[in-house]
Amino acid sequence: QVNLVESGGGSVQAGGSLRLSCAASGYFYSSYCWGWFRQTPGKEREGVAAISSTSRWTYYDDSVKGRFTISQDNNKKTLYLQMNSLKPEDTAMYYCAADRFCAGGTKLVFYGGRTYWGQGTQVTVSS
Repeated sequence: QVNLVESGGGSVQAGGSLRLSCAASGYFYSSYCWGWFRQTPGKEREGVAAISSTSRWTYYDDSVKGRFTISQDNNKKTLYLQMNSLKPEDTAMYYCAADRFCAGGTKLVFYGGRTYWGQGTQVTVSS
């Protein structure tokens, strides 16, 4: 069982920055992939960014490339998402997720085991 707890959301003006954190506890796969999804009411959850446990592979949705940076501290079992130059369209509930593998093509997908999800943290960007 893996428990994921997000923090760092909040309200900012357009152009501002926020740093999301996701702390993992419990048994974790020896090799894994984890990342961030976001969702707004009435829309499908979309993958934002992901990183492999070795940091050799990263994924960014086109909408956040150059503005968001994903990173991790393996010792602390914590995942981060640095969000700069925020736009109103970044407003969403952001969720941390983890699974054995992930892949990015037209969209980010997690697979290979059970996908674990955090409870989400709200990000609101005002114009």
